[in-house]
Amino acid sequence: MTCPFCQRLTDGTFVSENAFAVAFLDAYPLSEGHCVVVPRRHEPDFFALTAEELGAVWTLASSVRQSINTSRVPNGYNLGVNVGRAAGQTVDHAHLHVVPRYHGDVSDPRGGVRWIIPARAAYWKDH
Repeated sequence: MTCPFCQRLTDGTFVSENAFAVAFLDAYPLSEGHCVVVPRRHEPDFFALTAEELGAVWTLASSVRQSINTSRVPNGYNLGVNVGRAAGQTVDHAHLHVVPRYHGDVSDPRGGVRWIIPARAAYWKDH
């Protein structure tokens, strides 16, 4: 099976790029402007990326944010990495989600990424 991110690497339609990574719009966006940043090298495990690749990915995350901020007016961001099937990784190519957030996009955004395990997300209700 062909990696969809490796295929996207060949089409050259990027939001931003550098020597070790590229960023493009997510094919199934959670919000307007949702992008993924991927290393150019095919590697399924985010933790197996080299120091140069990790640096390139995080540098592009900042570049993507600047790009989104010029075309939209988000009120916040979620950054996300899923590593392995148990964590929800569906594309076996390491990647970082850059998800712009907007006031009112969900009724209560508190907890952010903590909602991956809903029963533990609203920790503030226990205090």
